[in-house]
Amino acid sequence: MAGALRALFASAEEPRASDAELTWYLDQLPRDAGTFVDLMCGYGRLLVPLVESGRGLHGVDASSAMLAECESRLARTPHTATLLRQDIAELNVPFRYGAAFVGAGAFQRLIDVARARTALERIRAHLVDPGVLMLDLHVPPERMQRIAAPLVEVRSTVLADGSRIALRSETTMYPDARIARTESRYVHRRGRELLREENETLALTWYAPDDIALLIQDAGFRDIVVGPSPRPAIEGQAFSIRAHA
Repeated sequence: MAGALRALFASAEEPRASDAELTWYLDQLPRDAGTFVDLMCGYGRLLVPLVESGRGLHGVDASSAMLAECESRLARTPHTATLLRQDIAELNVPFRYGAAFVGAGAFQRLIDVARARTALERIRAHLVDPGVLMLDLHVPPERMQRIAAPLVEVRSTVLADGSRIALRSETTMYPDARIARTESRYVHRRGRELLREENETLALTWYAPDDIALLIQDAGFRDIVVGPSPRPAIEGQAFSIRAHA
């Protein structure tokens, strides 16, 4: 589960969704359909600017660190949103929504198919008319799936207080299982002073469009449409799914 340093790093590296991505969601979300829910909302990359646009929105995430960062970002605006800490595979909140969405491939963190199906069923149980579900998904390119050695990435970002978080990650691909497992280490420093360190393991899966469409259908959704992603992939295949409860 995401910790505080990952939340700070991600928030500083990509504070908000691009204008093109936001426009896509604003066009896709049904108008005059009450409150929507941003599932696996993280630090509010999508949630905060969508709330600023005037949409009624709740945010759900399993990470207390991500929700704390989202709340902090909301506090710097004149807007508010209800934030709820829950795993979407166990979603049970006293609200119903006209639409639900999971952005930026976050749904792919549910690497067990049975758990993913349960999450879809729980989402469907929380939808009311028009009951729209939207997922943004990505398939890595074949060449990346077949990399034998771990893929090492090093990058850093500077926070508003001038301190820096460095990230070193190693991603190992398991193409037969359609899983990418990433071991990350975050190091937070101010100058030479070490402030904090954090380790994280993150696993992602991926689906062919027909496979995820069938899974969504099995969970009770209908009118399933595969379309372009709001975040086109530089490599691999990016696509969206839209369905109705």
